[in-house]
Amino acid sequence: QVQLVESGGGLVQAGGSLRLSCAASGRTFSSYTMGWFRQAPGKEREFIVAISWRPGRTDYADSVKGRFTISRDNAKNTVYLQMNSLKPEDTAVYYCAASARQRFLGPRDIDYWGQGTQVTVSS
Repeated sequence: QVQLVESGGGLVQAGGSLRLSCAASGRTFSSYTMGWFRQAPGKEREFIVAISWRPGRTDYADSVKGRFTISRDNAKNTVYLQMNSLKPEDTAVYYCAASARQRFLGPRDIDYWGQGTQVTVSS
């Protein structure tokens, strides 16, 4: 069992930055692929980025490539999402996700979800 708790969301102006954190419980954190999804009102949950457990392979959605960076600290059981050059269309609830698969690109591959954290980008 893995429990995920996100933090770091908030309100930011367009062009600004935020860093989200996701703290995971459980001794097997380092064996999970971790990532982030987001969901805007009236839209489906959207894959953003994932990082595998070893050797740190990453996958990014085109919409965030070059602006967002994912990283993980297995010693702290934490995954981070650095978001730069934020745009109003980045406004959504951001969800941390964990999967036992080596790679995931969709919600059906996820084994555990966090509760979500709101990110609002004003124009």
